[in-house]
Amino acid sequence: MSWLKNLFGGEASGGAPKSLKSAEHKGFTIEAQPYKEGGQFQLAGVISKEVDGARKEHRFVRADRFTSIDEAADFAISKGRQIIDEQGERLFG
Repeated sequence: MSWLKNLFGGEASGGAPKSLKSAEHKGFTIEAQPYKEGGQFQLAGVISKEVDGARKEHRFVRADRFTSIDEAADFAISKGRQIIDEQGERLFG
Protein backbone atom coordinates (compact mmCIF):
# COMPACT_ATOMS: atom_id res chain seq x y z
CA MET A 1 0.00 0.00 0.00
CA SER A 2 2.86 2.45 0.72
CA TRP A 3 3.99 2.26 -2.89
CA LEU A 4 0.61 3.80 -3.81
CA LYS A 5 1.31 6.76 -1.53
CA ASN A 6 4.70 7.22 -3.21
CA LEU A 7 3.14 6.97 -6.65
CA PHE A 8 0.48 9.59 -5.91
CA GLY A 9 2.60 12.00 -3.88
CA GLY A 10 1.60 11.02 -0.35
CA GLU A 11 5.10 10.49 0.94
CA ALA A 12 8.67 10.59 -0.28
CA SER A 13 10.82 7.48 -0.02
CA GLY A 14 11.65 6.68 3.59
CA GLY A 15 8.22 7.77 4.80
CA ALA A 16 8.91 11.52 4.96
CA PRO A 17 6.43 13.91 3.31
CA LYS A 18 7.68 15.74 0.23
CA SER A 19 8.55 19.43 0.57
CA LEU A 20 7.34 21.15 -2.59
CA LYS A 21 8.31 24.72 -1.79
CA SER A 22 10.17 26.48 0.97
CA ALA A 23 10.53 30.07 2.13
CA GLU A 24 12.35 32.00 4.82
CA HIS A 25 10.38 34.31 7.11
CA LYS A 26 11.76 36.18 10.14
CA GLY A 27 14.57 33.64 10.65
CA PHE A 28 12.27 30.60 10.29
CA THR A 29 12.08 28.18 7.37
CA ILE A 30 8.66 27.18 6.06
CA GLU A 31 8.32 24.01 4.00
CA ALA A 32 5.08 23.28 2.14
CA GLN A 33 4.17 19.59 2.40
CA PRO A 34 0.64 19.17 1.04
CA TYR A 35 -0.59 15.62 0.62
CA LYS A 36 -3.35 13.95 -1.35
CA GLU A 37 -6.53 13.31 0.62
CA GLY A 38 -9.91 12.41 -0.83
CA GLY A 39 -9.00 13.41 -4.40
CA GLN A 40 -7.71 16.84 -3.32
CA PHE A 41 -4.57 18.21 -1.67
CA GLN A 42 -4.57 18.93 2.07
CA LEU A 43 -2.77 22.04 3.28
CA ALA A 44 0.21 20.98 5.44
CA GLY A 45 3.71 22.13 6.21
CA VAL A 46 6.63 22.41 8.61
CA ILE A 47 8.06 25.50 10.28
CA SER A 48 11.62 25.06 11.51
CA LYS A 49 14.41 27.08 13.08
CA GLU A 50 17.86 26.44 14.50
CA VAL A 51 17.66 27.03 18.27
CA ASP A 52 20.73 26.57 20.49
CA GLY A 53 22.39 24.38 17.86
CA ALA A 54 19.38 22.09 17.41
CA ARG A 55 16.74 22.16 14.72
CA LYS A 56 13.26 22.71 16.16
CA GLU A 57 10.16 21.87 14.09
CA HIS A 58 6.47 22.66 14.24
CA ARG A 59 4.25 20.67 11.88
CA PHE A 60 0.87 22.01 10.86
CA VAL A 61 -2.13 20.66 8.97
CA ARG A 62 -5.19 22.72 8.17
CA ALA A 63 -8.65 21.70 7.00
CA ASP A 64 -8.23 23.55 3.70
CA ARG A 65 -8.14 21.37 0.59
CA PHE A 66 -7.25 22.35 -2.97
CA THR A 67 -7.60 20.77 -6.40
CA SER A 68 -4.05 21.82 -7.32
CA ILE A 69 -0.95 20.72 -5.40
CA ASP A 70 0.76 24.00 -6.34
CA GLU A 71 -2.11 26.04 -4.92
CA ALA A 72 -1.99 23.97 -1.70
CA ALA A 73 1.78 24.57 -1.46
CA ASP A 74 1.37 28.33 -1.98
CA PHE A 75 -1.28 28.52 0.73
CA ALA A 76 0.90 26.42 3.08
CA ILE A 77 3.70 28.99 2.75
CA SER A 78 1.20 31.78 3.39
CA LYS A 79 -0.26 29.97 6.43
CA GLY A 80 3.26 29.33 7.75
CA ARG A 81 4.01 33.07 7.61
CA GLN A 82 0.77 33.80 9.45
CA ILE A 83 1.60 31.25 12.18
CA ILE A 84 5.08 32.75 12.62
CA ASP A 85 3.66 36.29 12.81
CA GLU A 86 1.13 35.21 15.45
CA GLN A 87 3.27 32.89 17.58
CA GLY A 88 6.94 33.54 16.82
CA GLU A 89 9.33 31.72 19.17
CA ARG A 90 6.39 30.31 21.20
CA LEU A 91 5.98 27.68 18.47
CA PHE A 92 8.70 25.65 20.15
CA GLY A 93 7.83 26.35 23.79
